[in-house]
Amino acid sequence: MRLRVLLLCWFGLVATLARAQDVPAAPAPTGAATAAPKRQLPAVRITEVIKLDGQLDEAAWQQATPATDFIQNRPNPGPHEKHPTEVRILYDDAAIYVGAVMHDVSPDSILRELTPRDGFGNTDFIGVFFDTYHDQINGYGFFVTTGGVQMDCRYSPAGGEDFNWNAVWDSRTAVRGTDWVAEMRIPYSAIRFSSAEAQLWGINFMRQRKRDNQAFFWNEVKPQVDGFVNQWGELRGVTGIKSPLRLSLTPYVSAYVNHYPFKQQGIRNTSTSFNGGADIKYGINESFTLDATLVPDFGQTLSDNQVLNLSPFEVQYNENRAFFTEGTELFNKGNLFYSRRVGATPIGFGDVKGQLRKSRRLDDGGRVPGEVVVTNPGVTRLLNATKVSGRTSKGLGVGVFNALSNDVYATVRDSVDGSERQVLTQPFSNYNIVVLDQSLKNNSYVSLINTNVTRWGSTYDANVTGGLFRFANKKNSYAVDGRLIYSRRRGTVFNSADAIDDQNGYKYQVSVGKISGNFTWNVGQGIESDTYNPNDLGILFGNNNISQYANFNYNKYKPFWKVNNLYTWWSINHSLLYRPTRYQNMNFAGGANTTFTKSFLTTGFNFDVNPVNHDFYEPRTYPLGEYYVRVPANVNVGGFVSSDYRKKFALDLNGGVRAYAQDDRFDRPRRLGIGATISPRYRVNNKLNFRYSLDWSRSRNQIGFVNGGLSNDEPLDKVFEGQRPLGRRRVTTITNTVSAAYTFTNRMSLTVRTRHYTSTVQYNEFIGLAPGGKETTVAYQRNRDNTFNAFNVDAAFSWWFAPGSQVSIVWKNANATSLDANAATPLYFDNLSNTINTPHNNSVSVKVLYYLDYLALRPRRAS
Repeated sequence: MRLRVLLLCWFGLVATLARAQDVPAAPAPTGAATAAPKRQLPAVRITEVIKLDGQLDEAAWQQATPATDFIQNRPNPGPHEKHPTEVRILYDDAAIYVGAVMHDVSPDSILRELTPRDGFGNTDFIGVFFDTYHDQINGYGFFVTTGGVQMDCRYSPAGGEDFNWNAVWDSRTAVRGTDWVAEMRIPYSAIRFSSAEAQLWGINFMRQRKRDNQAFFWNEVKPQVDGFVNQWGELRGVTGIKSPLRLSLTPYVSAYVNHYPFKQQGIRNTSTSFNGGADIKYGINESFTLDATLVPDFGQTLSDNQVLNLSPFEVQYNENRAFFTEGTELFNKGNLFYSRRVGATPIGFGDVKGQLRKSRRLDDGGRVPGEVVVTNPGVTRLLNATKVSGRTSKGLGVGVFNALSNDVYATVRDSVDGSERQVLTQPFSNYNIVVLDQSLKNNSYVSLINTNVTRWGSTYDANVTGGLFRFANKKNSYAVDGRLIYSRRRGTVFNSADAIDDQNGYKYQVSVGKISGNFTWNVGQGIESDTYNPNDLGILFGNNNISQYANFNYNKYKPFWKVNNLYTWWSINHSLLYRPTRYQNMNFAGGANTTFTKSFLTTGFNFDVNPVNHDFYEPRTYPLGEYYVRVPANVNVGGFVSSDYRKKFALDLNGGVRAYAQDDRFDRPRRLGIGATISPRYRVNNKLNFRYSLDWSRSRNQIGFVNGGLSNDEPLDKVFEGQRPLGRRRVTTITNTVSAAYTFTNRMSLTVRTRHYTSTVQYNEFIGLAPGGKETTVAYQRNRDNTFNAFNVDAAFSWWFAPGSQVSIVWKNANATSLDANAATPLYFDNLSNTINTPHNNSVSVKVLYYLDYLALRPRRAS
C-alpha cells in the first residue's frame, strides 16, 4: 500500500510536468475557463494530381483558404504569432492533402535535427489534428519535422496522446530561403469517418518553432479548460467522399542466429531459426477495422529492464510489441488489460521441479538419481491475435480483441535411463476483450468492458466485467467519474484439485471535482474487495482496500516574475484494509514545478508526509489482516532540475531523501532512503546524439520480508517456525544506461542501448514477525545476502524503404546472474566484472516487412 501511495504522488508530479512541457495549450483572458470560439476552415475538392515535393506550386493550393494567425501557447500563452504560418486543406476521392508554409527570419532560425520515426528532437514541426466524427473526445494527429521525420498519434480519454499508433501516409518538406514548407498526403485508408454525404470534422494545426521554444495553435487551446480535442476548430466543405476498401497485408520473414556458451557435451552453443507470418488490416466498413497477426514474431522487441524485486507485488514491464501498442486505446479503458499477460510466462513455469521424480535411497545405502529439467520455456508462443475496433457516426466505440496460444511443455529427463517426458506448463488458451464506449456531450462518456481468459483442460477460467462513466456539466467545469468492476474465476488451481479461492470480487471508485480553471480539485472514494482479482488479463497491485483521497491543483499559465509558469499540487490519501477493516496508512503530499524564462531551466520539488503505517502485504501472508509490518512515520523530500534541450549539452538531475522516525519499540538504527539520478545528453550534430543515465539508490535499515523465503529442506530455517521471516537490511541499487543514435536519413537510423543493473541486499539482523505486528530478534545463522546483476545490449538498424515497409537488423546481448550468500558483493566493479565474465546470450536477427495495399495493387492487376 505504501508503494501505491507513493505512485499516486509520483503520477501527480508527472501529470503536472506533462502538462507543463508536452500538452499544447493557450489561455483565455484572465479568469476565463471556457473554450475559445471554434474557427472554421473550408476544404477544396480537387481533380488534378498533387505531387509531394515541398513546392506547393500546383494552382489548387492557391484556391484554398489558408488557416493563419496562430496563437502562441508556449512559453507565453496568448500572443499571436510574429512569423506567420499558412496551412491549406485540399481533398479528392482518395486522400486529404495538407500544405503548410512556415515563415521565419533566416534559414539558421529553422532547426532541423533528424530522429527516428515518432521522435520530435531539437527541430521545428507542423502538425494537423482531425476529429473525424466530431465527437470532441477522440482524434488523430499527424506531424512532420523540417527534416521530414513523420510522427502520428491517436487521442482518446483512455490513451491520452498515444504515439504508439502508426499509420501509412506520405509527406515531403523543403527549406525555401527564410521559409520551410511541408506537404502531407493522408489517405482515407489511414483514418476512419462516417458515411455522411457532408462531413463535419474537428481540425486544428500546431506549429513548433524550436529556436525560441515556441509553440502555436490555429484554434486556441486553453490550459485551464479540461480536454484537448474539444478545443479544436471545424473543417467544412468535405463532401462526397467514401471510405475506401481498407485491405492491406504486411508479410514478414525473419532469420535468427542465437549463441549461448553452454559448455555442455551434447548441447550446441549455436542455433538458428527462420520465421514467417503476416499482419492483416481489413476495413469491415467505414467505421471498423480488423487487425490480425498470424504467427507473430516479437524477437526484435526492446529488452525488458530486469530488476531485483523485493516487493510483494510483481514487476510491471513496458509493452514493446507493436501489435499490442498500436490502436489499443479502446482496450485500455479502465486499465483492465495488461497486454503482457498475452504470451506471458506459462502459469505452471515455476511448478515443474515439484513434478519431478525425486532421487531415492536404496536399502544398501546407494541412491538412484531422479529427473532433471532439460527445457522449460519462459514465454508462451502465440498462434495468432486479432482486434476489431472502430467508432460509429453516433459516437459508439466498439472493440473486440482475441488471441490464441498453444500448449507449452517443459521437457524433463530421467537421470538413470535418459528417457524424456513432457510436462504441461500452459494449456491451450483463449484471451478475449470486448469494449463498448459511448461518447456523450460535454466531453463525457460511458463504457462497458469485459475481459475473459479460457483455458483448456483441468484448470480455471477468468472473467472481469467493468462499467465506467464520466459526466461533465455543459460548461465543462465540473465532472463526476466512476467505475464498478466485477471479477469472476471458476475452476481449480493449475495442476491441483484445489478450487480457486477468489471466485467473486468487486471494485468500485467514484470521484467528483472541478476540472477547469487555474484552481482544480477532486475528491474520491473506492473499494477493492479481498477477493477482487483481474490478474489473468489485467494487473493488480494489492486488493482488499478502502481508500479516500482529495487532490488539489493551482496553476499559473502566464509568465510572471522570472518564470514562464507555475504548477502546484497537493493531495491527501487515507487507506483502510477492507476485510478485516483496519487502518493501513495516511499520506499528505505536494509539489510544484516551473520553467525559468531566459534559461528555460525547468525545476521542481515534491514532498510527502506519512504517519505510522501498517503494511499488511510485506509479510506475504494471506488472508490479510493478521500480520503486518509497522512502518515508522516518515518524510520524503525530492527535487529535479532539467536544462534546456536546445543546447548541444543538456543535463537532468533529480534526487530525494526519505527520513524515518525512530521506532520506539526497539533499539535499532533509524531507517533512511536516498536516491539520485544524473542524466547528461550530448547532441554532436543533427544526426548523432548520446545519452547517459546513472541511477543510484540506497535504503538503510529497511525492514522487509527475507527475499527467497524459507525452505523445508533447510534445517536452519526452522528457527522461524510460527513466525514470518523479516530482515533488517541495506539495499543498494545502481543502474547505468548508455544510449546512442545515428539517423542517416528521415527513414534510416541506428540506435544502440546498453544497460547494466546491479542490486545488492545485505542483512544486518533477522526478525520473526508474529500476529499484530510484534517483532522479535531471531538468531538466524543462514547467510541470505544476495546480489542480482542484469546486462543488456540492444542495437537496431532500421530502414523504412517504402511506406509501411521496413528492414530491421537487431543485435541483442543479454545476461543475468544472481549471487547468493558469500558470493554476494556490494562492490560495483566486482559485480560489473562478474557480469562481463559470465556467459552471455547473443542474438542477431534480420526481419523484412513489406506493406501491400490492395488499392495500390489493383491498377497493376488491371494493366
